[in-house]
Amino acid sequence: MTDLLTIGDVARRSGVASSALRYYEERGLISSERAGSGHRRYARPVLRRIAFIVFAQRVGLTLEEIGAELAKLPPDRAPNKRDWSRLSRRWTTRIDARIAELERLKSGLTECIGCGCLSLERCKLANPGDRASSLGPGPRYWVGDRPLD
Repeated sequence: MTDLLTIGDVARRSGVASSALRYYEERGLISSERAGSGHRRYARPVLRRIAFIVFAQRVGLTLEEIGAELAKLPPDRAPNKRDWSRLSRRWTTRIDARIAELERLKSGLTECIGCGCLSLERCKLANPGDRASSLGPGPRYWVGDRPLD
């Protein structure tokens, strides 16, 4: 059992709370063995899977999507660099879309976002009479609509 880690060891090493580890296991994203005492024991390669889960969540994947990606990994060995690279290669467009969204958010912090609030002095210039409302509800310029001329 020296190769197996306790849930506390995995939590400390991965930076993920024990409750989240239990949840990931419940969802089938990771697995553990049970010691004679009933306590969870994890094989060391689980740390790679957890790092992958954390990274994938930051990219914006849902737990369902993460589970589907993890299911593509070989069941008989620890994933290697090529395995991880093959999975993450498809995320480039998703990351690019997130970057573009963050850029719009960054520029929208000081500009009109087309929300129709009319509370800023600038709204009189960028969105007079709440013209953005004709494009639909919410912050129209932030979601990508262009101001009406």
